[in-house]
Amino acid sequence: MYLARTRFLFFLASLACASIIGVAFYLQQAVGLDPCTLCMVQRAAFIACGVLALCAACHAPGPTGTRRYSLGLLLVALAGLAGAGTQVWLQTASADQLIPFITRLEQILSLLSLDMCIDRLRSDALFCAEITWTLFGISLPEWSLLAFTGLALLPLYPLFSELSHWLATRDRGGY
Repeated sequence: MYLARTRFLFFLASLACASIIGVAFYLQQAVGLDPCTLCMVQRAAFIACGVLALCAACHAPGPTGTRRYSLGLLLVALAGLAGAGTQVWLQTASADQLIPFITRLEQILSLLSLDMCIDRLRSDALFCAEITWTLFGISLPEWSLLAFTGLALLPLYPLFSELSHWLATRDRGGY
C-alpha cells in the first residue's frame, strides 16, 4: 500500500507541474505575458520537478529509491522556492532596497566572471519587479511561491513515513 501511495503522490506532483507549465505557456502565447529571467528559472524548476516526479512514478522504486527521489524533488522545489521568493521580494521592495541588492549581485557575478549576466541583470531586474498580471489579487510569482511550497511539502510525506516506519521497527527489534 505504501508503494501505491508514493507513486500516486509522485504522479500527482508531475501532473501539477505539467499543468503549471501549460498555464505559463498559455499566459505567454495567448495573453502576451513575456517571462523575465526569474520566471524562466522558475519554469526550469517546475519542469525539473515534473520530470523527476514522473520518473519516480514510473520507476516505482523501493524505499531507498523513494527517499532519493523525494530528496531530489525537495531540493529542486526549494531552489524554485528561492527563485520565486526572490521575485516576490523584488516586487514588494522599494527602489532604495533594490539598488544595494542589484549592486551586490553584480559584484558576485563579476567575481564569478559572469560579466555577460550583469548586462542581462540590469535590463531584467526592473522587468522582474513589475507586477504585470494577478489572479485573485495574487501575482504570478506569488502563485509560483505557493506551488513550490506545495511541491516542497509533498516529498516530506514519503520521507517522514519512511522515518516513522524505521523508528517503529527499530523499537520493536530492540525489545
